[in-house]
Amino acid sequence: MTSRPVSMWNPANLMTMARLVMVPVFVWLFLVGTTQARWWAVAVFVVAAFTDMADGYLARRYNWITNFGKLADPIADKALVIGALVLLTWEGSLWWWVAPVIIVRELGITLMRLFLARVEVIAASWMGKLKTVCQLGFITFLLVPWSTFAAPGAVVGMAWLTRALIVVAVALTLWSGGQYVVAAVRSARGRRAA
Repeated sequence: MTSRPVSMWNPANLMTMARLVMVPVFVWLFLVGTTQARWWAVAVFVVAAFTDMADGYLARRYNWITNFGKLADPIADKALVIGALVLLTWEGSLWWWVAPVIIVRELGITLMRLFLARVEVIAASWMGKLKTVCQLGFITFLLVPWSTFAAPGAVVGMAWLTRALIVVAVALTLWSGGQYVVAAVRSARGRRAA
């Protein structure tokens, strides 16, 4: 009995497609510059971040894995995070050096994993997943216009919390990137020895 091919129009892929559409919508809302548009940008980012976590889980859980999903999912993930990092840096809300560090690591590791996928899949590590949660968390905190509704003391507290989360996210970004490189080197040595 042969298994039926997986439809490209499965719920996991539809979430990925929706996230691809949400990225330019998020960018446009951010650039509008009004408080109301900023809140909408926050909402779009949070929904897109949720689909980032949900689509991969659904694809694995229900065997909805497709070549389209393998290609489009990391593109959508990186477009969302990189877009937000660039905008927040341009706005002056994010330290100038954070975006280049994260972007170089994300693109480098993604390209390495895609290149190695021809011979071996390097699975996402728990640290890589925690890194993603921290990145999405600090970006969300930076996007929220706290001063429009919170007391000045709370705004200062959120700023300190956000800075701490940025430092943790950058540390996890570099650490998990190193883990992927080590795993790739070990895999290459193992294939040569075999």
